[in-house]
Amino acid sequence: MNIRTTIDPISGNEVRNTEKAPCVYDGDGDNGIEIYFENEADRQAYLALGKDHRITLLGNEIDEFVSEG
Repeated sequence: MNIRTTIDPISGNEVRNTEKAPCVYDGDGDNGIEIYFENEADRQAYLALGKDHRITLLGNEIDEFVSEG
């Protein structure tokens, strides 16, 4: 399952034009999260947080996916 968020995690604002907005995809292609940013500076600030402080998805092993992160 892929999840897409259009709320910039740095600014907290909604990104309305995702076709032109910078983004980050974390995942394996089948399961992941696509995060959009208002600008490249916010994207770089997010990446600078390092993997320990970024958005991650945790789920369980049953058929119904439940996000726990």
